[in-house]
Amino acid sequence: MKVTLNPDGEIVNMIREGLERTGGYCPCRLDRTEEYKCMCKEFRDQIKDPDFEGYCHCMLYYKSKD
Repeated sequence: MKVTLNPDGEIVNMIREGLERTGGYCPCRLDRTEEYKCMCKEFRDQIKDPDFEGYCHCMLYYKSKD
């Protein structure tokens, strides 16, 4: 299992700017709750799932199975 940044630098920069504006909360979510603080609870739970492979909600991180 490996978690990496999205290889698209434009997306990474856009999401990082959004995180800065929101104080570290996922810029793709309307609510500002602890479960949406980057790295969000949804993606942390997906990381724990050995069968999950894919991007987090905002597409900043990618989890691969290898």
